[in-house]
Amino acid sequence: MVRALNTNSIDAAFEERTYRKVSRRILPFLFLCYIFAYIDRVNVSFAKLQMQGDLGISEAVYGTAAGIFFIGYFFFEIPCNVAMQKIGARYWLGPIMIVWGTVSACTMLVKSGTGFYAVRFLLGIVESGFFPGVILYLTFWYPSRYRARMVATFMTAIPLSGVIGGPISGRILEKMSHAGGLRGWQWLYLLEALPSILAGLATFYFLPNGPRDAKWLSAEERELVASRLEEEDRRKRASAEAKHSLGDAFRSGKVWALCFVYFGFTMGNYGLTFFLPQMIKDTLTANPFYIGLLTMIPWGAAAVSMVLVGRHSDQTGERCWHVAIAGMIGALAFAASALPGLAGIPAFVALTIACAGIAAAYTTFWALPSAFVTGTAASAAIAWINSVGNLGGYFGPSLTGKIRELTQSSTLALFTLSAGCLMSVALTIIFFRKQSEQGLRADVASSSR
Repeated sequence: MVRALNTNSIDAAFEERTYRKVSRRILPFLFLCYIFAYIDRVNVSFAKLQMQGDLGISEAVYGTAAGIFFIGYFFFEIPCNVAMQKIGARYWLGPIMIVWGTVSACTMLVKSGTGFYAVRFLLGIVESGFFPGVILYLTFWYPSRYRARMVATFMTAIPLSGVIGGPISGRILEKMSHAGGLRGWQWLYLLEALPSILAGLATFYFLPNGPRDAKWLSAEERELVASRLEEEDRRKRASAEAKHSLGDAFRSGKVWALCFVYFGFTMGNYGLTFFLPQMIKDTLTANPFYIGLLTMIPWGAAAVSMVLVGRHSDQTGERCWHVAIAGMIGALAFAASALPGLAGIPAFVALTIACAGIAAAYTTFWALPSAFVTGTAASAAIAWINSVGNLGGYFGPSLTGKIRELTQSSTLALFTLSAGCLMSVALTIIFFRKQSEQGLRADVASSSR
């Protein structure tokens, strides 16, 4: 039996080395898996450049199909997250990746708008357990003062999937347009699904369920990680505001507020993500490969902003204003990109700033829920926030497609996305300014022991 550690007397250098060791082991693999997941989720934005003409679908049909992914996501996310807590990450996340890769590849067989709706809805169902499962999984390893940085590092996979996937998708469309009797967009779905399937198989061998199963940590390191989490759990349970049970997650007004905060940011994120290649085609270049290269710029800026803002939030212990200010910058940049007469390079620069601001806001956002939910409530709350919030991923693309079809312009669509982000900023300040200040004081007290 491992002797319980007195964590108050542990050398800070040992603790830092332990968490660096944990991060080096689990974060690169999770990061890579999320890159594959996100490419499979959003490569439809590049496929659209050929697929829309081949299938004869409208902007509204495309926007609805792109976003209907999140309707399937909504219905299955909570049971999936509760199941992962019972089954364990290794035997839950691996099969999910294999199945979603298979479903994503099947998009190459779509022949009509109805089939497009069906496969995107199914993809949302099978992927619904991955992202919230990983966010929950990180809470099995890191106390709150590390969490914004770790979540930001993990979620940097979102913009980097654009940096990596954009040029690859553009090249596939350009070079494989008629290879083997298939169109470029069909090859895109097939080739970009294979890494997800392979990573799912690797998960069975690589990912421990939690610190107690991590054979690559020493006994003292495992005990340190577990003890830090237990200390934080006891502190939360002693708090009058802490929520512990499954029912608490749904009765909490702050959980519902977080749902709508995430809704607005997600609406802006996916409204841009699913139409960015088309906007570049409309204003800068029609060459698929050049479009892919240009998408690297906003996603690269987003990656940098996510890491810097998440790190600064952890260093200061402050959450609310990091989320609100980043979200405000994103909202104002959306509005600026939609100004009449602004087109080409200036509009692209504004969209790049919008992408960076929104990305920094919704990554740091995930440090807020863990401040007042614990136990079973944590898994349910994370899943519920992500489920309801991700409905913005349906409304953003759907509204953008319908508005573009009606107005033959992106102006009103971009103003709509800006308004959604402003709503999230206002709710963050109203509901979580006090919580953020309390969290800052608790983290300072904890780190000084």
